[in-house]
Amino acid sequence: MELYPLKVFLTVATERSFSRAGEKLLRTQPAISIAIQRLESDLKEKLIDRSGRELLLTDAGRVVLEYARRFQNLEADLENALRELKDNYAGRLSIGANESTTLYLIQHIEQYRRLFPKVKVQVRRSESSKIPSQLLDGELELGVISYDPGDDHLQTQIIYTDRLTLIVSPKHRFANRAEISITELDMETFIAHNVLSPYREAVLREFQRQRVPLNMDVEMPTVETIRRLVQDNEGVAFLPRMCVEQEIKQGTLHEIRVKELNIERKIRLVYPARRALSHAAKAFLEVVKRASSEPESLQEPA
Repeated sequence: MELYPLKVFLTVATERSFSRAGEKLLRTQPAISIAIQRLESDLKEKLIDRSGRELLLTDAGRVVLEYARRFQNLEADLENALRELKDNYAGRLSIGANESTTLYLIQHIEQYRRLFPKVKVQVRRSESSKIPSQLLDGELELGVISYDPGDDHLQTQIIYTDRLTLIVSPKHRFANRAEISITELDMETFIAHNVLSPYREAVLREFQRQRVPLNMDVEMPTVETIRRLVQDNEGVAFLPRMCVEQEIKQGTLHEIRVKELNIERKIRLVYPARRALSHAAKAFLEVVKRASSEPESLQEPA
């Protein structure tokens, strides 16, 4: 059954006239009659009693009228929902990120929620290496990674420039030092993140180049467990500064610069280049672009 004949029937029943219904719907009276006949044929019920001078609904007609009004309300609800989506007042935003890159989203999500409080924001925990393929396969609309995917089918927007920093416990022998040489780290136990990344590889290469042993005797799956072990003075670690900024301010971790290692970490919002984004995703991208155009948002934290 088509919805248009229902709309015609609702108008005829409301106006109590075929001719007035035709004027309201900008249709001829014969066209209105044909639509009603089609509806009666589809439902196999007589809806209008045409025997008298006045237009009267049959029992079946009164039942159909009630449902026609419901359909009209549902149509209005649908139009409103789509309008809200277009205006970014509703909908869903799905972003893929791993444990550490999620931190770089916080300020943008806070701003986005202030602007579009009805949009449901879902950050899905994803392996950084898999995010590009998930975007291309349509599993995600947006993703956050810390490397250039090098794929013409993807576009990226740098949202933060961070750096790797060496962290130690306040009890560590280097805790009062602001800077050390990589050669002084030959006896240290490193708490490593057991996730492959370009930055881990860069650290390994520099230690090899300097011919300094890198003792990664402990590997942990999360940044939180690495922080805890370093705080307990069980070893030292290289972590993105954003991930330990609060602990450094509170004095539970100490930051030391390593002269030979100055590794920047560019955090990128990545999205498909040739597929249309939802209204919610477009709005989030605009929020990120506006924030990233401000010079202070791209600076290393103090």
